Amino acid sequence: MTTHLAVPDWLAVVTLLGLLALVVAVLGLGLSLRRSRRHTEELLAAAATDAEALREQLAGLEQQVRTRTTAVETRERVPVAVVDDREYLITDLGKARGPKVPAPVVPAPQFADILLRESVIKTASLAAGLRRALSPEVRNRIRFEMKREVKRARKQRKLMLRAARRDWETRQRAATEVAS
Repeated sequence: MTTHLAVPDWLAVVTLLGLLALVVAVLGLGLSLRRSRRHTEELLAAAATDAEALREQLAGLEQQVRTRTTAVETRERVPVAVVDDREYLITDLGKARGPKVPAPVVPAPQFADILLRESVIKTASLAAGLRRALSPEVRNRIRFEMKREVKRARKQRKLMLRAARRDWETRQRAATEVAS
């Protein structure tokens, strides 16, 4: 009998292969993390450039608004008519502020198709809603709720009538006690 432990060769090979697979997986994970980090940094850089472009655009728009408001404030206002101590001013409200973009033209058959589809859809949804609203279950539920509401109103009126009678009777008693 031997005093040392014997390890089968196949177990040693499997252990070494498992260890090798573990090292490869860790290296692959490291590469994947590096790629992911690089991609995230690129996205952050792109977002920063977009944000800077938006800041510049916003600054330009603010400058335009300031120039327009100062032009409006410095412009001399001439009243058109004075009625009841009020000044009415003709403004440039109806004037176009930028280049007019014409509305897209839709061919007649396509327009008719769109119009008919829209009306058919609206009609179908209205019919479905009416069919559902007038179904026997809904009418029965409405009838039940109406009966319940009528009963509640009757009870409330009876309670109010009893309270009014009690009040009237106590006043009558008080008036007879004062008179006698």
